[in-house]
Amino acid sequence: VDFSGVATLAEATCLRDLPYGMVFDAGSSHTSLFVYQWTSDKTNDTGVVSQTLSCNVQGPGISSYANDPPKAGVSLRSCLEDALKVIPDERQREVPVYLGATAGMRLLSMENKSAADQVLNEVAKTIREYPVNFHGARIITGEEEGAYGWITINYLLDSFTKYSPKQRDWIHPQSAKILGALDLGGASTQISFIPIGPITDQTKASTFRLYGFTYTIYTHSYLCYGQNQALKQLILKITEHQRGLALVQGSINHPCYPEGYQETTTAASIHSMPCTASQALTPSQASWNATLVGTGNATECRMAIKQIFNFTACGLSQSCTFDGIYQPLVNGEFFAFSAFYYTFSFLNLTSGQPLAVVEDTVQKFCARNWTDLKSSFPKEKDQWLREYCANANYILVLLLDAYKFNQTSWGSIKFQMKAANTDIGWTLGYMLNLTNMIPAEAPEQVKGQQHGLWAAAIFFIVLTLAFCLIGLLIYILW
Repeated sequence: VDFSGVATLAEATCLRDLPYGMVFDAGSSHTSLFVYQWTSDKTNDTGVVSQTLSCNVQGPGISSYANDPPKAGVSLRSCLEDALKVIPDERQREVPVYLGATAGMRLLSMENKSAADQVLNEVAKTIREYPVNFHGARIITGEEEGAYGWITINYLLDSFTKYSPKQRDWIHPQSAKILGALDLGGASTQISFIPIGPITDQTKASTFRLYGFTYTIYTHSYLCYGQNQALKQLILKITEHQRGLALVQGSINHPCYPEGYQETTTAASIHSMPCTASQALTPSQASWNATLVGTGNATECRMAIKQIFNFTACGLSQSCTFDGIYQPLVNGEFFAFSAFYYTFSFLNLTSGQPLAVVEDTVQKFCARNWTDLKSSFPKEKDQWLREYCANANYILVLLLDAYKFNQTSWGSIKFQMKAANTDIGWTLGYMLNLTNMIPAEAPEQVKGQQHGLWAAAIFFIVLTLAFCLIGLLIYILW
């Protein structure tokens, strides 16, 4: 990703002067809209952005509207109207608006590109009906998602740079720690950080030049390993393990569901997504169904979850996660956000508890039966309540077995959803990139390097004014 410049001087000046910006995060399970406002110009102060509004769009993610694309656009209207209420009328037409779609739409595009294009066209059509400066809707890559999340965290915490009033220039804070980013969505998960040594697989490296300093980070996105898709894979593994392809009706034990919870599932629903569509089903197989019976066993749950990962592909290599994917050893402190935070927040595990305490808490929670959970958390949706045990164990497997955090490095992970009163996620980093709000060099250096461009711009402005005055005089005298 290149932060070194923008298309024209006029565009750069215009975008930097805008106090508001809007980004839709079109995820696999839901869509959110964020409205940002810059409190000051970065040439004078740190210019940390403030989050003016966050709005959760009602209904599922836009990829769920593949069979009825216009509804994807309609779903955005309420949040768009809420956003315009907080932005002054005279500024609305200048506000840059972006929509970035993530793993849910990546999967839909793989499955049915025409349907994905129609969904994007419909959301774009809806946004254009509002008095804003719409810059497009597109599917971002997993690596972009990971990198933008990394930028967001470090930008909000002033890790990149600070403004020194004494030196009247940007300085690189020696005490600042560049943080790693751990993001867990519904359909994908991302890890981004600066390793200790060189990145030997350059396809996993992303380089940025921010404020005159170069950063090379390792970043990788695992499609199909967001928590929703992972739990679908888990059900597939459990049913295949206990029944194979047997067509008889019956019950199947689910160790991650609470004891006393039951639900009926079908082979067709399990194989309905690209992440679990490993083979075509015959008509008789597609009609198979079974009742999943919760047994609430955290140990068995964790063992079952491990089966959805191919750890053997890494052999004995420590620089490998699963499926043979290269990853250097984790380094430094990390912020774990999105579903990492939501699950651990529900379990009251976001205060830096040691790994042993975390594992004990998860064990005890999984042992609670469905009746107990329902009475203790009456306002929690059944779908979420039944899956907290599975999600917590999935997080432990992902962080410990896949990413290779251990008893010691566990303490370097902070489960957090906000920094500087702003939601952590990829959207702010995305906007900072697209609006060029992060300059590539210190302001003084940029002006010095672009002297000819500034001179040309001033000459052009003076020339234009001269022509306007001459035209006005001719009009008056005529």
